[in-house]
Amino acid sequence: MERYRTRPAQYGPRRDRPRSSLPPQAGRGASGDAVRAVRQPGPQRRPPAGPQHRPQAVGRSAPAPAPAAARLPNPRLTGLGSGLFCALVMFLLGGLCAVLFGASLTAYGVLYLPVCVLTAVWVRRGDLMTAPVVVPIAFAVGLLPVADGDGGAGGKLMGLVTALATQAGWLYGGTLVAGLIVIVRRVRLMQRRRVAAGARPPG
Repeated sequence: MERYRTRPAQYGPRRDRPRSSLPPQAGRGASGDAVRAVRQPGPQRRPPAGPQHRPQAVGRSAPAPAPAAARLPNPRLTGLGSGLFCALVMFLLGGLCAVLFGASLTAYGVLYLPVCVLTAVWVRRGDLMTAPVVVPIAFAVGLLPVADGDGGAGGKLMGLVTALATQAGWLYGGTLVAGLIVIVRRVRLMQRRRVAAGARPPG
């Protein structure tokens, strides 16, 4: 009696085995990418840098702007302009002293000092050495309405020479002040040029 070979039960299709609930590989890859895209943090937004958060460049300092009310006049006069300014102001001050102070040479000498300071401060850098030259000339021009004279050109000239001799202290003092200011400005200008030459990259 022949026995028919039958396939073992474990090799047959099992209908009771539950189907896998996992998605196919393509779907799994897509879902994984979507999850990673969701989890991946986006670029953090930095707050816009305001005036107080802006980094300043190295070696540069941004000075705070001075208020308009606190700014003083700072003109730049040429050599000729500084001479005309000083002579005109001293002539007006001389006439003012002749009217208000009875031609007082002392008051004229006191007013001469601030004019020397302004002339030395306002002259431009290229004409610094003209300030100590023009202030004594302006002093002599301003003495014309103040100096005493007997009359005529000769008497006026003698009164001018006498006033210059008696007020030589004010003349030398104002000229010295103007010279010191010019020297200080000259030294500072040379220092700035040296700093600029040192900061310039070698060519």
